Amino acid sequence: MPNVEPSIADLRCLVLDDEFLIALDIQQILESAGVASVICVGNCDEALAKLGPAAKIDFAVLDIKLSGPTRDSVTVAAELVRQNTPLMFMTGMRRKDERMKEFPDAPVVEKPYEAPLLLDAVLRALERR
Repeated sequence: MPNVEPSIADLRCLVLDDEFLIALDIQQILESAGVASVICVGNCDEALAKLGPAAKIDFAVLDIKLSGPTRDSVTVAAELVRQNTPLMFMTGMRRKDERMKEFPDAPVVEKPYEAPLLLDAVLRALERR
């Protein structure tokens, strides 16, 4: 039986990562911790579509650097902040990315990551709601 973290049980999470296997790994970690629903998307357009008026996203895990025309998740992060939805960033960069300065309260986890670090960052993001 998985160890369910009570503060994230029954929540819905949006995961934005352009690397499919990483998104699936994050999904598995979150669901094992008790997150009710994890929606994985690979680009900003898909993410923004999931944040529409009918959506109920409780928190988001965003890869800061994306491939494709958008190149980063800043537009999605800005929309999440506008909707007062907690978020955290993941990055493969070893130093703080300039794009994250607009979101000083968002926890940051470096890739490669371990499940406890990811869950700790999620909990820190949720504490700020």
